[in-house]
Amino acid sequence: MPLRLDSRDADFATAFTALVDARREADEDVSRDVTAILKRVRAEGDAALADYTSRFDRHDLNASGWTVSPAECRAALDSISTQLRDALELAAARITAYHEKQKPQDSDEIDATGVRLGARWRSVDAAGLYVPGGRAAYPSSLLMNAIPAKVAGVSRIAMVTPTPNGDINPLVLAAASIAGIEEIWRVGGAQAVAALAYGTKSIKPVDVITGPGNAWVAEAKRQLYGVVGIDMVAGPSEILVVADAKNDPAWIAADLLSQSEHDPTSQSILFTDDAAFADAVAKAVEQRLPLLSTQAVAATSWANNGAIILVRDFEEAMPLVNRLAAEHLELAVDDPEALFTQVRHAGSVFLGRMTPEAVGDYVAGPNHVLPTGRRARFSSGLSVLDFMKRTSFLSLDQNSIGAIGPAAVALAEAEGLPAHAASVALRLK
Repeated sequence: MPLRLDSRDADFATAFTALVDARREADEDVSRDVTAILKRVRAEGDAALADYTSRFDRHDLNASGWTVSPAECRAALDSISTQLRDALELAAARITAYHEKQKPQDSDEIDATGVRLGARWRSVDAAGLYVPGGRAAYPSSLLMNAIPAKVAGVSRIAMVTPTPNGDINPLVLAAASIAGIEEIWRVGGAQAVAALAYGTKSIKPVDVITGPGNAWVAEAKRQLYGVVGIDMVAGPSEILVVADAKNDPAWIAADLLSQSEHDPTSQSILFTDDAAFADAVAKAVEQRLPLLSTQAVAATSWANNGAIILVRDFEEAMPLVNRLAAEHLELAVDDPEALFTQVRHAGSVFLGRMTPEAVGDYVAGPNHVLPTGRRARFSSGLSVLDFMKRTSFLSLDQNSIGAIGPAAVALAEAEGLPAHAASVALRLK
């Protein structure tokens, strides 16, 4: 059964703190395994990739082929139903429109002292995209990762995806065709992340790696940060729903299960101010679970990591919501804006009763690659900026260095750096 908490209980503060501090991510064994995989791929390159693919995905890369061609992706796009193609194209168009508005502007100005200063934004040269293909295949994740990279202007995008038994989901290939991805490698897991970071004889290294994956993929990205840039270290999915009794319990139950079905370690939490509604949602979850093809996963997740929290009112709830800093936050109340103004930490917020989180996973436009594990306290969802970097610049003439240079000399001398001081002082009149 999921955790039940009531803010009126004497031990609530302790119990809630335990919920906030609970960890659902990789253990030390995963970390050690990943370290060994990274070391081997760096040393052995393609040979290590071929061996790991044979062991974990049960096929021979040299027989099935290392890559997927653009022609295969186009064929997959042509083979899917019109309804699915239209859905993918709608999603791509909306994701593109949203992310185009994120492109930063260069700056270039001359200040009052005559110093020219500003910044120029440029994309990275190459990006690696990890697309899951094990427990589930997500064409939506491909679009969410590839399109911001395209909008940023990345010239080379290399996609890696596991292909169990040599098979790959045609919807993933169709999405790759829509997104214009032409370099696709049939490798997955931590070994694929290592190949993108270090490079092998076949796979050239990239500058940034993005995309969700299992615990081994997340740990590989964590260990390789610094060798390459990463979007984030993503953990199990999570949703937090703030809902009053005016909601249909079946709707809220479906919202909670939309994350529970991702993985046995996913987390779904309900905040409500009505005890009867809390009971109704719990009952609705139990009624819906047998209807899901993902019942086994969702039931485990809900029983082990789910929570229903009863509060006196939503003013009391919002500080608790901020402490959890959830990946997804639904505000299913009459006036979601009033609560939204109090939100400080959340990956993405879904306002009102008619805005389920699941619509954001596919066609709304904002990115669904979001910080988990309370990382929304200090990080944001994937964006165009993850594929770009800023270079500042400045230009001085005799007058402007004369205006600000003496202060630089004074500070350099105070810090005991005489060469710094001389570098400026020699240019002063």
